[in-house]
Amino acid sequence: MQKTIIVLGSSRSDGNTKQVVDHLLTKNPDFGFIDLNTKKIHYFDYAHSNLDDDFIPTVEEILKYDRIIFASPVYWYSMSAIMKTFFDRITDLLKARHDLGILLKGKTMASISCSGHDDLDDSFWKPIALSADYLHMTYEGNVHIVIDEEIENEMLERLNKF
Repeated sequence: MQKTIIVLGSSRSDGNTKQVVDHLLTKNPDFGFIDLNTKKIHYFDYAHSNLDDDFIPTVEEILKYDRIIFASPVYWYSMSAIMKTFFDRITDLLKARHDLGILLKGKTMASISCSGHDDLDDSFWKPIALSADYLHMTYEGNVHIVIDEEIENEMLERLNKF
């Protein structure tokens, strides 16, 4: 069985996307969890002058797992800024810390999105799936959960199938 970690990238550590993550963590207490909102991760810099922030230690924690599930709310038809910054920083793993980047090869990636509407198209997932392919990771797919106040049964079924 693959060791799994969920990486939450939301501006609210207690928002709707966290409710979805909490459901998975309750059903799978052996899953790891990281909340990017609690980390100090700076924007990508071509000079790699920000390698002393929380990005590298966060990646080192993630690398202890075989499967990485990225969970993000939908903000203006795309992943959250925190999640996008994290993905941008993967460039540091290809250049300044290639020793860590190479360790992503062969791992599995999946993603969860969350919003108030069920109108998300494949363009949301494309950057994530293409990133997995570029990094020689297996992309297991994605699920979109619609939530207003709480997760409804139909969405729980969708999440449990995922």
